[in-house]
Amino acid sequence: MSHDSDLLIIGGGLNGPALALAAARAGLSATIIDARPEAQLEAADFDGRAYALALASVRLLKALRVWDGVAQNAQPMLDIKVSDGHAGRGAAPFFLHFDHAEIEEGPMGQMVEDRFLRRALLEAMASNPLITCLNGEAVTGQEITADSASVTLASGRVLRGRLLVGCDGKTSGVAARAGIKRRGWPYGQTALVCAIAHEKPHNGVAHQFFMPPGPLAILPLPGNRSSIVWSERRATAEAFQALDDAGYLAALRPRFGDFLGEISLEGKRFSYPLGLSLAERFSGARLALVGDAAHGLHPIAGQGLNAGLRDVAALAQVLSEARDRGEDIGSELVLGRYQEWRRFDTMSLAMATDMTNKLFSNDNPLLRLGRDLGLGAVGKLPKLRRSFIREAAGLTGDLPELMR
Repeated sequence: MSHDSDLLIIGGGLNGPALALAAARAGLSATIIDARPEAQLEAADFDGRAYALALASVRLLKALRVWDGVAQNAQPMLDIKVSDGHAGRGAAPFFLHFDHAEIEEGPMGQMVEDRFLRRALLEAMASNPLITCLNGEAVTGQEITADSASVTLASGRVLRGRLLVGCDGKTSGVAARAGIKRRGWPYGQTALVCAIAHEKPHNGVAHQFFMPPGPLAILPLPGNRSSIVWSERRATAEAFQALDDAGYLAALRPRFGDFLGEISLEGKRFSYPLGLSLAERFSGARLALVGDAAHGLHPIAGQGLNAGLRDVAALAQVLSEARDRGEDIGSELVLGRYQEWRRFDTMSLAMATDMTNKLFSNDNPLLRLGRDLGLGAVGKLPKLRRSFIREAAGLTGDLPELMR
């Protein structure tokens, strides 16, 4: 049977294009299908969204020849400072400090705005003859047979490939049509996301304030700007999101503090309900799930996109090795290797973020004392502290080749 592409990738966000480029690097063709129009994906205006890319993810983008397109607009994360805090009282003196100078590889990661990363991925795909992009096309059906995976588009067109990959988010249509269920629970928290300008320089330092309702992350962007991921109880977050910009800033300032001077909003404001959500399986016959389609995590460790890019690198390696051995890249045996590789790592990360959120999103004085002493001890032990820094940089575990 003839195939339109080796891979049919549903979802053109960030993981989908990265996977298409990684597959093309291995000589596999891919068609990306995304319901959003091309103009929306190419929009160059700043909307406030940004990502904390771990060093391992930066390595992947370099291997895919995407990093040169974003490097001049990236902000290295040189230090991470962690502290407890209360609204109105600001953050307490930090009890944990990660300094990039303690590892040989350089900065632990880079902050990159969505608009620059998305555009670099689009440009890389446009110049690659093995990649086809179909924008403004919705998938209405899919079918798996012994020798192919096919999707039906709203336009009536049918495409066939050797493998169908869901990169279509937490409400993945690919997973739902395949009967793959999800397990997890809500946190009763909502993340408020925006960008701010501030009076004083951040010096490349990322801050994590643990407040009783949830964590507040302040992540450095180029210039005197930072990205904010601010977790609050759901009702409180909805009330804050409904305020005008002046009211929103008035609510943020007591939590943010004055260590960066006066602050103001830049770009749009977003809000996302938080919860843990894991697909019961990451693969099947001629089907694989990547990124949020496989796992939705709390942003407390900034690992959402990084975990998805690790999926990308692992799947690309599994497929490349299978093709070199003459195997069918869509077989359950081959895709089972991808699931085995990524599922344990993902489960471990999910449990770690879940436990951390529960431990720190409260105001129990005994828990506060215990966790502060515990993390303070980590900060005093160089070898243990270095292991945490390498974890933050994404350098631990069974790394795919593209991230080494």
